[in-house]
Amino acid sequence: MLLRLKSLIILMLIVSLMPAGSIGQSATPGKYKVIGYVGGFRGLVAAEQIDVQKLTHIMYAFVNVKDSLAVLTNLATDSTNFRKLNLLKLKNPDLKIIISIGGWAWSENFSDAVLTETSRQAFARSAVEIVRQYNLDGVDIDWEYPGMPGEEGNVYRPEDKQNFTLMFKSCREELDKLAAETGKKYELATAVGGSQSFIDHTEMGVLEKYLDFINIMTYDYGGKNGTVGHHTNLYAYGDFEDVSSADRSVRNFIAAGVPPHKIGLGAAFYGKGWQAESAVNNGLGQKRVKTVQGGGYTKLKDTVINQNGNVRYFDKKAKAPYLFNAATHTLISYDDEKSIKAKCKYVKKHKLAGIFFWEYFNDPKGYLLGQIDKSL
Repeated sequence: MLLRLKSLIILMLIVSLMPAGSIGQSATPGKYKVIGYVGGFRGLVAAEQIDVQKLTHIMYAFVNVKDSLAVLTNLATDSTNFRKLNLLKLKNPDLKIIISIGGWAWSENFSDAVLTETSRQAFARSAVEIVRQYNLDGVDIDWEYPGMPGEEGNVYRPEDKQNFTLMFKSCREELDKLAAETGKKYELATAVGGSQSFIDHTEMGVLEKYLDFINIMTYDYGGKNGTVGHHTNLYAYGDFEDVSSADRSVRNFIAAGVPPHKIGLGAAFYGKGWQAESAVNNGLGQKRVKTVQGGGYTKLKDTVINQNGNVRYFDKKAKAPYLFNAATHTLISYDDEKSIKAKCKYVKKHKLAGIFFWEYFNDPKGYLLGQIDKSL
């Protein structure tokens, strides 16, 4: 009896010493990562609106690459954003805040930045210095794309394949040096294209050992050969067994040597739209005429779905919703609660690291994050 009483007193003492807000407010329960990209490149982030208790990671997008260095493009807003995001740890002490370097618009200088050992070390040091200075938790690299053209004007070369790997080696070494100084663990991650061509131009089975997790951008797919299709479908659809899908991307990366427990599955908190040449099959598989506006999920759910002729359909084979307007032949592809639930089930079934999404404020009402929280 006395032993039980002593144990109870010790337990009460430990609880009393825990930071305010930590009880019942830790990261999403369980072993899965829930990673939200937040667009700091737009300016000040409304950090107070982030439902931080449902997240394990915030990826701060983006840090630029200039003169072989990782560079904060707007120091005033970036530094303010880091301070506000760090304050969220009062609500969720387990939260990780990680800088994401590159992205679609800021990947043009990666190839030059990592071309030599000297430049790679300089790049890695500059990235980790941002982590050190602002008391952050790691580095994420979003190079679009090594060895391949991304945005028009991007520099790319065959040597990117090996230098992509060596870049992560340098970053890992610098993060480990910082960890030795602070006693804190720092994470290294990457966001990767979901195509087989991305795998062919990299050494995923080699570089994965330097990384804590790898987020496969299982969105922005679209149809084959200029046709209208799903952009964030979980499985293949129609008569195309070889069409792009999250499942196909995951299987290809595993075959390339990436362990399933390091893979993050991507969800799109936004829609993409096209006008189809024909209304046959609700536009799916038809020739694209032009791109049309998609919009964030909150806007879609509140003002577009099943309104003004935009009828919602659900492709059972693809596990993906879409809108089709028979009058205008426009199709909008997106993720909703039903497809998010299916993706979370997939994460569990295949023992993946978790789920990530672009971008938090595309769904400010939290419809999809709420579904993730329920499903994982």
